[in-house]
Amino acid sequence: MKPLTFYTLSTLSLTIFTALHHAHAEQSAPDETLVVSAAADNTHSPINKKATLGNLGQQEVRNTPWSVQTVAPALMKQQQLKSVSDLYRYMPSVQGDGARPQTRGMQGSVVQNSMIDGLNVVSTTDYAAEQFDHLEVLNGLAGSLYGPSNPAGLFNFVAKRGTHLPQHSVTVGAGTGTSRLLSGDFSGPLDDNDRLRYRLNMLDDEGNGYVSGSKKRRQLFSLAVDANLSDQTVLETNFSYYHFYDKGLPGKFALGNGLSFPAAPDPKRAGLGQYYAGDNNHTLTASAHLKHDFDGNWQGEIGVLRQIADRESTGVTNTFTDNAGHYTTTTSSATASRFTINSYMANLNGEVDTGWLHHQISTGLRGFVWKNMNPLNGATQTLGSASLANPATFGEPDYPDFTQRYHSATATQHAFLLSDNLAFNPQWSLLLAGSESLLSSANYAKTGARTSESSDNGFSGSASLMFKPVDPLTLYVSYADSLQQGDTAPSGANNAGNILAPYRSKQIEAGSKLALGDVLLTAAVFQIKRPFAYTGQDGNYAQAGEQRNRGIELMADGDVTQNVHLYGGMTWLDPRLLSTASEATQNKQIVGLPRYAASVFAAWDLPVLVGSDIHGGIHYVGRRATDNANESWVGSYTTLDAGAAYHTQLFNTATTFRFDITNLTNRHYWTNIVPGGLNGYSGAGYASAQLGEPRMMQVSMQLDF
Repeated sequence: MKPLTFYTLSTLSLTIFTALHHAHAEQSAPDETLVVSAAADNTHSPINKKATLGNLGQQEVRNTPWSVQTVAPALMKQQQLKSVSDLYRYMPSVQGDGARPQTRGMQGSVVQNSMIDGLNVVSTTDYAAEQFDHLEVLNGLAGSLYGPSNPAGLFNFVAKRGTHLPQHSVTVGAGTGTSRLLSGDFSGPLDDNDRLRYRLNMLDDEGNGYVSGSKKRRQLFSLAVDANLSDQTVLETNFSYYHFYDKGLPGKFALGNGLSFPAAPDPKRAGLGQYYAGDNNHTLTASAHLKHDFDGNWQGEIGVLRQIADRESTGVTNTFTDNAGHYTTTTSSATASRFTINSYMANLNGEVDTGWLHHQISTGLRGFVWKNMNPLNGATQTLGSASLANPATFGEPDYPDFTQRYHSATATQHAFLLSDNLAFNPQWSLLLAGSESLLSSANYAKTGARTSESSDNGFSGSASLMFKPVDPLTLYVSYADSLQQGDTAPSGANNAGNILAPYRSKQIEAGSKLALGDVLLTAAVFQIKRPFAYTGQDGNYAQAGEQRNRGIELMADGDVTQNVHLYGGMTWLDPRLLSTASEATQNKQIVGLPRYAASVFAAWDLPVLVGSDIHGGIHYVGRRATDNANESWVGSYTTLDAGAAYHTQLFNTATTFRFDITNLTNRHYWTNIVPGGLNGYSGAGYASAQLGEPRMMQVSMQLDF
């Protein structure tokens, strides 16, 4: 599919909006739209928030025996967030800045830990924040609810759905780098009986990046259609196409053996990246959910998803060759250029009584088939040498045709799930959950020959005891034992491409959730253990230790007063490498993980100027080790965000003006520090990192009809 031009999308958006607005003009007035929007926000209030948790279905967050966070629509709009990675900014237990998203310092997988509406999707492609209503994050192990997955938590992006009354909005904006934005969000019924509803989101955001000569483009078409087949049955469908393009921004930086990262340079400096290098990604996603309420007590759901993610990855890596800032620049075109995902799920939930015991029973199955295709002629090429004091621009290499691919790998996963929440009385309950899973994976050479394969099965289980001494307070303790796919040996290892046997991770967690007025306060302490693999001195990639992460999480979400809104918290993490073959790495801190992280976002509705607010946030990340022996570290950093919004009426049209600045002090810092192996925290120990974004500004005007 060719990228949509700015003019084409603009014309299409306004044409569709005009037609829909006239079709339903008699059904809605501007004041009704505002009422509906407010009602939608109330459903996301901290006390009433719900999240979909695997085969358990929708659960009240404050009554769940796990650490669960959600990012509500109001928070997403208030900060003008553009990418799903931006949504993690105020979740201190989440690391997702340019990497696979993860919680509690446990690296996520490409597919197992990320979902759209409960169906597995690729985590290493890009998604527009404008496509989603809200985000749900379950910290830690989730294998008993979802089937095998890394102990990195579950990230579920919930798509926007059609509304019962017409709601239409158009937003125009501009930002750093002379970028221009036009988006439309249209929703409402398609028939007089309100049995067919739609939600249409379109976006064109393009212009120069923050580096001279760089380019960025985001283009989205997303359509959701809901059909009430009967009073008890609804069919929800989604289709989206997203084009993400960025070229000329700073490349990654990597360390040679025994070296340390220097102070972070100015990311706006030309030459740290190459004008032709970056990403050109196209992602098509289609899904359908059939939901049925059998008798008001038992509900069932079936869902399927198909995703094709095409990527032209031509980013550069600047590998330091000494501690004076000299580096060698390489570019790689060998990574996967296409991912395909077929995922499915089916759930059945209901309640029964057996004597004095009340049961909430959930059963289901879910799984996926994930295929990788790599460029047939992909390769790593050296472009030249330069230094931070004198960056250089190199000639564009001869990149391959990314559409000429070979099938490089297939992974399949099928899980059968069952859970029972036993309520002994209003104060005590016990939640038991488990999944029996089948795993298989295989790698292939360019010739089509199978180079390695793995097949296994296993059980993942959890048990959670909950106690509610009073209704606003929930205390819990949980234990989980979860299976996950083994890592694949990275290039450079003697056994490159080989897939290790499945891992088993274990977690124990205790926590509390207190609804204090309109604020939800949560606290959790946890310990997670998982096998740790890396390339040893003999050149073989193998399990050679254990990663043990202990931590404390504190979160607050809600309205401190009628005019002050708060979201954020802090995390203390002790990530250790244990049982290693070398004394130099025994009991050392895991590469790239800070001991302390804190994030807080606050908004104040100004009483002196009705309809306006000012808001801001602070994000702190502590120092991080850059090698397994902890001989080198990168310092801590703090970034500040600030913004304001003003709601008014222009020509009888509800209008919102927004202005936001991120990284207000223009702090230069290293972010997304990971070992070089790129298989979770299982590289040789020589870290790679990215530069954090400089000060960025965004201004917009939203019209609601």
